[in-house]
Amino acid sequence: MTPYAVEFDSETVQEQTSRTYRIDIAENRISGSADGLSAMKQAILLILSTERFRYEIYSWDYGNEVRSTLGEDFQLAMSEVKRFITEALSHDERITGVDSFEFTRAGRNTLSVSFTVRTIFGDLKEQTEVSA
Repeated sequence: MTPYAVEFDSETVQEQTSRTYRIDIAENRISGSADGLSAMKQAILLILSTERFRYEIYSWDYGNEVRSTLGEDFQLAMSEVKRFITEALSHDERITGVDSFEFTRAGRNTLSVSFTVRTIFGDLKEQTEVSA
């Protein structure tokens, strides 16, 4: 089969909706749907919960690499976690920026980080932990 190119008229390409199934983490099930900010919150949670390059089902652009900072010097880990989170979230075109990072050492082997995610639907304050 010979590969071929397809041309798209820019007038016919439409932006995809953010509507998705809602994951109920507490009940460990899918229930209903989510859209807008709630869909973004879920997308961010899934990206930050998925280790990049580990699962073949996801493209190499999906997930994060924060686990690779485990055991690093605290200052180096802060810099790398900030970069990994920003890079991981930047692949979602609905996210326009990530800033206002705040780091806290939570115990000997745990780094807690909070940050603001800017989306086309509004801003979300998020938090995650990296621990050994």
